[in-house]
Amino acid sequence: MQSIEQIKQGVEAGNFLALAKTISAIENDANKATDFLESLRPSLAPIIGITGPPGAGKSTLIASLIQAWVEEGKRIAVLSVDPSSPFHQGAILGDRIRMREWYLHPQVFIRSLASRGHLGGLNATTIELTTLLQSAGFDIIILETVGVGQSEVEVAALADTTLVVLVPEAGDDIQMMKSGLMEVADIFVVNKSDRPDANAFASHIQQMLIENHATEKASVVQTIASQKEGIETLVAAIKHHQALANHVSSKKKLLLSKTMQLIVAKKMQQLNYTEIEEALSEAMQTSSFNIFEFAKKFF
Repeated sequence: MQSIEQIKQGVEAGNFLALAKTISAIENDANKATDFLESLRPSLAPIIGITGPPGAGKSTLIASLIQAWVEEGKRIAVLSVDPSSPFHQGAILGDRIRMREWYLHPQVFIRSLASRGHLGGLNATTIELTTLLQSAGFDIIILETVGVGQSEVEVAALADTTLVVLVPEAGDDIQMMKSGLMEVADIFVVNKSDRPDANAFASHIQQMLIENHATEKASVVQTIASQKEGIETLVAAIKHHQALANHVSSKKKLLLSKTMQLIVAKKMQQLNYTEIEEALSEAMQTSSFNIFEFAKKFF
C-alpha cells in the first residue's frame, strides 16, 4: 500500500491508480490497513450524501453537480454504492455507466462500491473510504446510496449535508413520514420538476417542514437535472448548509456518530460467531433459557 503522500501526488496529477488500489485493499480487509488509516490527517472537505428512490435521477443530478463544481476548479470524489451482484458480490457499476462523461476527467474520481448486503444503503467501510478521500486532496466528496427507506438513513450519520432526491409522484404524506425523510434530509431536491404537479409537490414538502418546525434545518429545491435547471440554486443551498454545518457542535455530533459506528464494528469483529452459535444450540434446549441472560455472557 502506497503512502498518503504518493496517493495525493497522483490525485493532483489526475492519476487515480494508487488511490483505486488503496480503496480495494481497505474494502477487502480494513483491519490490515489499520496503521495506514491511523496515519491519515483528513481535511474538512464536505461529504455530501445523496439518497432517494430508484428512478429519481440521482446519478443525473450528481453529473450536473460535478459539472458546476469542476467549473469552479474543484476536485470531486464520488462513491456510488450499488447493490451487490448475486454472482460475485461486487458492484453492478450502474452509476459509473450513467456518469461516464466524467469517468476519465482529471478532476473527478468515481468509484462504484458494492453494498455487500450492508444495511443502511452504504458500504461497511464507508467511514474509512471517505476519510481517505478527505486526506487525498479532494474538495468535495459525494456519497450516493442504493435507495431510500427505513434502512437507508445511515447516510445522514456520515454526511455533512444530506440531499433527498424525489420526483413529483414520489408518494403520499403517510409514506413520506414513515420513511423518516423529515428527519434525515437537509435539502429536499424535487427533481424532474417539468412533470405535472411538481410545484404543488414542492409546496407540500415545504408545508410539512413548517408543521414539523424543520424549516431552519431543511430546505426545498426544484431541479430538472437532465437540462441543468436549478443546479445553481442547489449548489447555493449546499454552500449555505455547509456554512451552518461547519459549526463546532455540528462537527462534534457527526464525528461522535462516526466514532460510535467504528467502535461497534470493531466490537462485532471480536465476536466468534461459531462459538456463539454452538453455545446457543446447547442453551436453547434448557427450559430456563432466556435470550437476554444468554446474550449478556458475550458482552
